Amino acid sequence: MHHPGPPRFLSTGESTQLAPRDPDPEAAYEWRVADAPPDSEATVGEESVTAFTPDVPGRYRLGLDAPDSDHLLTVRAFAASYEGADVAGGSGTAIRDRDADHAEIDYGAERAREGVGRPRVRLDATVEEAREDGDREANGGEGAGSGGGEGAGSGGGERAEVIVRATPTPNPESTLDASDLAVTFVVDDRDVEEAVAEGRRNPRDALSTTDDGRALRIPADAVPDRLRVHGVAVAREPGREQRVSVADAIAVERTERSDLAAADADEVSDPDLTAPTGADGLAFETVRLNQPPEWTTDATVYEVYVRTFADADEGEAFEAIADRIPTIADLGVDTLWLTPVLGHDGKPHGYNIVDFFDVADDLGDRDDYEALVETAHDHGMRVLFDFVANHTARDHEWFEDAYRNPDSPFRDRFEWQESGEPGTYFDWELIANLNHANLDVRRFLLDVIDEWAPLVDGFRCDMAWAVPDSFWRELRDRVKDIDREFLLMDETIPYIPGFHEGMFDIHFDATLYFQLRQVGRGAEPAASVLDAIDQRAEIGFPDHAGFLQYIENHDETRYRVECGDAAAAAAGAATMTLPGVPMVYAGQEIGQRGRRDAIAWDHAREEVRERYERLLATRADHPALGPEGDLERVGYHVASGDLDERPIVASGNIHPDDVVAFRRSDGAESLIVVLNFAPETASVAVDPDHADRDLVTGEPCVVADGEGTERIRVDEVAVVREPDE
Repeated sequence: MHHPGPPRFLSTGESTQLAPRDPDPEAAYEWRVADAPPDSEATVGEESVTAFTPDVPGRYRLGLDAPDSDHLLTVRAFAASYEGADVAGGSGTAIRDRDADHAEIDYGAERAREGVGRPRVRLDATVEEAREDGDREANGGEGAGSGGGEGAGSGGGERAEVIVRATPTPNPESTLDASDLAVTFVVDDRDVEEAVAEGRRNPRDALSTTDDGRALRIPADAVPDRLRVHGVAVAREPGREQRVSVADAIAVERTERSDLAAADADEVSDPDLTAPTGADGLAFETVRLNQPPEWTTDATVYEVYVRTFADADEGEAFEAIADRIPTIADLGVDTLWLTPVLGHDGKPHGYNIVDFFDVADDLGDRDDYEALVETAHDHGMRVLFDFVANHTARDHEWFEDAYRNPDSPFRDRFEWQESGEPGTYFDWELIANLNHANLDVRRFLLDVIDEWAPLVDGFRCDMAWAVPDSFWRELRDRVKDIDREFLLMDETIPYIPGFHEGMFDIHFDATLYFQLRQVGRGAEPAASVLDAIDQRAEIGFPDHAGFLQYIENHDETRYRVECGDAAAAAAGAATMTLPGVPMVYAGQEIGQRGRRDAIAWDHAREEVRERYERLLATRADHPALGPEGDLERVGYHVASGDLDERPIVASGNIHPDDVVAFRRSDGAESLIVVLNFAPETASVAVDPDHADRDLVTGEPCVVADGEGTERIRVDEVAVVREPDE
């Protein structure tokens, strides 16, 4: 099906790329504006892959004439001044277009934000007994501020109905209440198209909304095989332009009752989502389309830089890595990220790819790679494939032909500068940016996905910020339709909230990375790591977004080299105790100092490995430390004696800014975590009552000072329980 995918939610003046899905490069595709607000003059281009920029608020319907059918795509535009809008929260196309000179993006760069940031929203669905006709409200339209969805009120007689509810949440910096937020729903055009093609009732004609605009009601018998509903929350601060959330989406899928009863409980997102008695033969399950895979709630990632991880002869790296899988698994990690394994140009990092369909000869052959993946699976580990979609190596056969010959059939598959040199970023001389507006390129990359996705458990997507959002949306639907639990993780620096809208599950948290470096250098107080966590919601990430937490990787200087052993121990503990998915870069767990050097396994610092084993075991035993545990600030004091003093130096080399304390809780238990980045043991009094045993070491950690005040003694980290209420 060539339909361009889910509806888009844009600010006026913001561009998005439009592309037919699963394209045939030899076919013809034609776009048009089928419907638009009366004052709009917006148009689409004549190319198969084009861009659309709404110019006034309202609903647009864009038509795509494709070989399989004529398709319609809904675009919902909201009023905003493009200059003042947070463009970084928009599409990949906008990111590329605003950076025409390919200027370098700083890891720690702060995006300018004017006023209060975006609200958030979550969609859920249930099946309930249908209300009487007199209790059903007609739809109020889909305009922001009206709170409406699509379609008109339905007729009566249904015994059950599906309810899609939106839970909007104001931005943490906002003065608005949740009741002040509007909600806009859009039913997925693909499901409408399929229902009508099958002779079924148009689900939009069956919709109604509640008075508060927070829910859509759909008669159960009007739900097609799959009905996807997308929604955003809209906030308008007094005197300011409206802000629109990252969209959330939910799918309601029809299934036979017998199938639902027989399905394994782990495969059913909500086993209670079945039609009430009387709705004979109707049963449904729901899928929260932007929810990260369930297994990521307790995942721990281990990155392997494949060419220096193991001492191996030419062509034997895969086998050598497989031999070390038991040792990796014993550490306590459960997800293996391998840097690129494909045929490359000879540079050691492997990101300059010349053959996207076969593994690199210097690592082994295809059978060796598949055996490595199987070995990881046998030890309970998932495997992530490093997927490069932005560029090829300049040694790739396409580029070699295109560079020599301006008339080459491959010429349009790359971006070109006016100088005649290929488009690239950071003045990288060995790669050439692909032209994602070319159907041959899109077809090629989709074939690459189909080649490798069935072998692994997820993709780590390189330079995700540089690839248009239309491609990532297609990738997501393509892999998730086969395996809902397939993980998609983006390398987008700095992170972009909009990339959680039908694109990625987990995002590189370069903000936390940078802040941990600042703390380790002594440039910022330890408490600032909590500010980095808070920033996720402040810039608009939904609460269900996942984040990869790390202190080093193959691109960065080892943390201990820059900040010292003591700070490195605390920073590593921070990634294990703050809400997110922690990552260990190979060698980090043994005190490795070289970034990409061969791992010095024979000189491992066993005390460092033991510390990571304890941390990972503690996190596994206490879900409150995971992504879904709440994070709260607590009062604490680092002092030498008098609790009222505010010393510059509390004791020896301990400064109050070296320490931070916080609470993690999940309803089952509440934990107090204290991190100490200083080179000496700190004594820290915290406001909440707590136990006296450190869950990481299993040893008592509480002492009383001369005044009888209890203090937690902490080297790099201590985790203690709060008493049950």
